[in-house]
Amino acid sequence: MKHVFDEKSTVILLDQLVHIASPSGYTKEIMKFIESYIKGLEIPYKRTNKGAIIATVKGENDQQHRLFTAHTDTLGAMVKEVKTNGRLKLTMVGGFNWNAVEGEYCTIHTASGKKIRGTILMHETTVHVYRNAGELKRDENHIEVRIDEKVKNDVDVRKVGIEVGDFVSFDPRFEVTDSGFIKSRHLDDKASTALLMQLMKYIKNNNIKLPYTTHFYISNNEEIGYGGNSNIPSEVVDYIAVDMGAIGDGQSSDEYTVSICAKDSSGPYHYELTRYIVELAKKNQINYKLDIYPHYGSDASAAIRAGFDVRHALFGPGIESSHAYERTHLDSLKETAELLYVFVTSPIVELEG
Repeated sequence: MKHVFDEKSTVILLDQLVHIASPSGYTKEIMKFIESYIKGLEIPYKRTNKGAIIATVKGENDQQHRLFTAHTDTLGAMVKEVKTNGRLKLTMVGGFNWNAVEGEYCTIHTASGKKIRGTILMHETTVHVYRNAGELKRDENHIEVRIDEKVKNDVDVRKVGIEVGDFVSFDPRFEVTDSGFIKSRHLDDKASTALLMQLMKYIKNNNIKLPYTTHFYISNNEEIGYGGNSNIPSEVVDYIAVDMGAIGDGQSSDEYTVSICAKDSSGPYHYELTRYIVELAKKNQINYKLDIYPHYGSDASAAIRAGFDVRHALFGPGIESSHAYERTHLDSLKETAELLYVFVTSPIVELEG
């Protein structure tokens, strides 16, 4: 088996991706970055009305297609209220726990294009004033943004350009350790996005002829449930979501292997296709874990709910502390990259079911 994982360039690309703010609904800048990358590879692509990008590599069989998707939108927030104390009340974009972002630096993206820095804090943070600060519930009624501007009230805040509906992005704090761990927010799903972008580059640079015409769908609304559920070519037979493996008590996934999902909250993934992916991993000595994610949905499951007649599967790198300050290991990225390559180049197999 060819070893296709380029550690250095993948890490550099992932670093770039996580530092481009892209909470769901505010993804224009990152999609421009990805568009420029694909243009540089001279791979044909199209933009959807929702802002996603679908790049297409023609294969030997142009009647039956494969599709891979990863999403580049992330968790974030929006300004719900400009408070009279000069701070901001937030509403979530995507699903996470408020304690996961407490104390995090953030950026408010104003309608004029101005970027204003701030910190997400409990209103009752100061222990010298609020005696029961540690006991209070972390929710939208207590969490607020302290703005790094000289503001004393809501009038001052509006004067610097902040208004209800402005997006708020969280600092990624990207770091690679000597032991091979990558720590950052937004590894879900920018780690998988980086791997798909690198796979396109490898295919193009090495003039690899694919057995199926293959689409690379970079979606931008997955965190709110409908990223990859439209614009799917009618020829697509196999739809592969490349997304994180969830790690925790009772889970098989870890940070060192590729996680293959058998079932999530939407139900089982296509059994025969999933087994085919497992057999490819075994045959090529790719380290993997089979898993079930109880509180999880993907663009593949969204496509099924939308009524597309495809065989759907899901695999990706194991991500620890999902929807918080996440972590994975280079080993997991490598195993996922290898499985992506062996699948995209595997012979056309007619599956039952």
